[in-house]
Amino acid sequence: MKKVNIGGVPEHFNLAWYLTLKNGEYKDEGINLRWHDYYGGTGEMCKGLRSGAIDIAVILTEGIIKDIIDGNPSKIVQTFVETPLIWGIHVAADSKFESIKDIKGTKAAISRYGSGSHLMAYINAKKHDWNLDNDLNFEVIKNLDGAVKGLTEGDADYFMWEKFTTKPLVDDGTFRRIDNCPSPWPCFVIAVREEFINNNNDDLKTILNIINATTKEFKSIPSIDKTIANRYEQEINDVKEWLSLTEWSQNLMSEEEILKVQKQLLELNIIPNTTAYSQLVYTVEK
Repeated sequence: MKKVNIGGVPEHFNLAWYLTLKNGEYKDEGINLRWHDYYGGTGEMCKGLRSGAIDIAVILTEGIIKDIIDGNPSKIVQTFVETPLIWGIHVAADSKFESIKDIKGTKAAISRYGSGSHLMAYINAKKHDWNLDNDLNFEVIKNLDGAVKGLTEGDADYFMWEKFTTKPLVDDGTFRRIDNCPSPWPCFVIAVREEFINNNNDDLKTILNIINATTKEFKSIPSIDKTIANRYEQEINDVKEWLSLTEWSQNLMSEEEILKVQKQLLELNIIPNTTAYSQLVYTVEK
């Protein structure tokens, strides 16, 4: 049986992977797919792809595009979530900050450099016409637990993370959400190490076919809202709202969309140059 390592954040977006694994669908095709939770998010997954710790990552679009341009030997093979990610902008519950203008020039907690929380801080700064050199400062906190510690102890002032994941921390009075910042593109893609693509194309095709069959029907799975609420400790009404806002994809991101991401990252000086579509993506024959 072929062993394949895949990584992703332990969040509701990836429940389809858990369901297909639980059903033994990959093993039925001779593939021992092993899921690895990456609490550190995209930056940590980029490192995992580079080292070979994982073969596949379900990863933020902007983060993997930046890292491929920076030399990560991987390719995007498909969009996973078509809709934008809604990033909540959070402060500690007892923080003096009440609005976006209050956090200008303060310190953002980020999981690591190159992560979504890092890159989206630039997107938010540009949206509000901040000076990117003077108004952005960072404190590396590794993960959500680190953000709780960092904000409550005053090591950082605000933290950007997917708003439904952090909603329980807002509800229990740990964080206050002062605003939202949606990503300006489809949020999650599936990226695969080039070495794996070259040597395991049939296995990759099988994995994508299985997960795509589930995401196509995901919203119609009986009581899926209750399953998500229980597994991820979410309120049922929050889950219903999230499901209404989220669409999965079974297709490769277009050249136009990829260029849009690159142009934005270039404008923010996050990447040194744009690169050809063919250097960033690989088309898997279906």
